[in-house]
Amino acid sequence: MSVTTTQDRKPMIECRDVHKYYADYHALRGIDLTIREGEFFSLLGPSGCGKTTLLRTIAGFEDISSGVVLIDGQDMAGVPANRRPTNMVFQSYAIFPHLTVAENVGFGLRRDPRSSAEKAKAVEEALEMVGLKGYGKRAAHALSGGQRQRVALARALILKPKVLLLDEPLSALDRKMREQMQVELIKLQRQVGITFVLVTHDQEEALVMSDRIAVMFEGEIAQLDGPEALYARPASRRVADFIGVMNFLPAHVIEETAEGVRVETPGFGVVTIPQRNVSRSNPGDAGPMIGFRPEGVSLLAANQPATGRVTGGVIDEVVYYGDMTYYDVRLDGSARFDGVSRPVRISMRNVFGRDVPDVGTRTRISWSEGSLVLFR
Repeated sequence: MSVTTTQDRKPMIECRDVHKYYADYHALRGIDLTIREGEFFSLLGPSGCGKTTLLRTIAGFEDISSGVVLIDGQDMAGVPANRRPTNMVFQSYAIFPHLTVAENVGFGLRRDPRSSAEKAKAVEEALEMVGLKGYGKRAAHALSGGQRQRVALARALILKPKVLLLDEPLSALDRKMREQMQVELIKLQRQVGITFVLVTHDQEEALVMSDRIAVMFEGEIAQLDGPEALYARPASRRVADFIGVMNFLPAHVIEETAEGVRVETPGFGVVTIPQRNVSRSNPGDAGPMIGFRPEGVSLLAANQPATGRVTGGVIDEVVYYGDMTYYDVRLDGSARFDGVSRPVRISMRNVFGRDVPDVGTRTRISWSEGSLVLFR
């Protein structure tokens, strides 16, 4: 996650009650959004949620049906894409295979009044910025996927836009290269200091790279928050279910107190959920639910003292991931409410000397009320 503080900076992009229709299809439904100067901002959501449509309306590739889009305080109504202070890196990179790397990067400078020497210097500076110094004469078709992505970035940044728009730029890369490029993009954004707006469907990518994230469903923003708040305190069960992995257990609300909401849930008994951890359910949900992340509770080794409350259970499944092991555990009393015994997923980091218990092992689980979220 980017650590640069941007909350006190001026707005760079403002969307005010933005709607977009394609015939009868309502693609964007009253988007209200402010993205700040120098912010690394992500639009996150499943396919078809409207995130790319919103990005394209900011870029000027799509007209809005109603509402206002402002960039750096200027209303973009009637301003074509090539006149906006933005540039875009597409999912396909759109690299010209018949041109050299330098020719690709300098493509946008064709009508620039600067001399050839000045343009060549700008190309070299852009290539150095993205870690491709000395690649100018190389044929574009001979590049790897990660190198093509860097060329696309250099080509966009050479025009010095106020906003760089990124439409799932890492989706074509393998996992290791994608993780490497995530770090490179964070460093690059800090270096150039301009506003980055990223569209992605990858939750982990958004959490790693962003100052703030807007989670979108069906043309609306369901939650706009920083990565930590989004992950730890999702505003709704739908957001919680989309961001990472979360366990859900049915709950009965007993009473609401000054400390929070007192509930009973199978496996954990009677607990009080702090008010800051109370979120809303979605229409159609089957009543109140308790949610918690796999790392929010811990398996205790034999004779290991607990730091919080303790419940018991039996391990149903063990899945080893190298640095982590995931356990599916049936908590004691998990079938109390409706007769359905639901295993919950618990993750534990594999540290030296820690045993990995087998399937069927009885275990103790340590947890605290602060790691639970109530959806009601």
